[in-house]
Amino acid sequence: MKTLSALVTGIVFSSVAAMAQAGDNPLSVHVLNIQSGLPSPGVEVELERRTDAGWESLATATTDEAGRVAALYPADEDFLAGVYRVTFETGDWFEERDIDTFFPDVPVPFQVEDTEQHYHIPLLLSPYGYSTYRGN
Repeated sequence: MKTLSALVTGIVFSSVAAMAQAGDNPLSVHVLNIQSGLPSPGVEVELERRTDAGWESLATATTDEAGRVAALYPADEDFLAGVYRVTFETGDWFEERDIDTFFPDVPVPFQVEDTEQHYHIPLLLSPYGYSTYRGN
């Protein structure tokens, strides 16, 4: 069994490697289970952009062992100003762990004004509540 120190060290190295790999990607997410205090690996995440016709899907990804997606924005697309939405499929994640939850998914809309900045969307998650904010 891994010690807590070895687990934390592995998570830190995994996060550093993922961030280095993300390079210039303008968008990242992180999910932390505040009930356990641990990252939430395996959460499906979808990125959409609002258009005149509705929401356009841009990318999907799954959080890594550190609960992160370091590069969510599609590498082959220009990063445009506008309104985006990241949806975390929390219901599926809790169901896989046999935990009841009130929220089947958590949609987080946000506005991009400066396309030269990096946008980080953290999600603090528990079965019956969540919180998010603009990270860096």
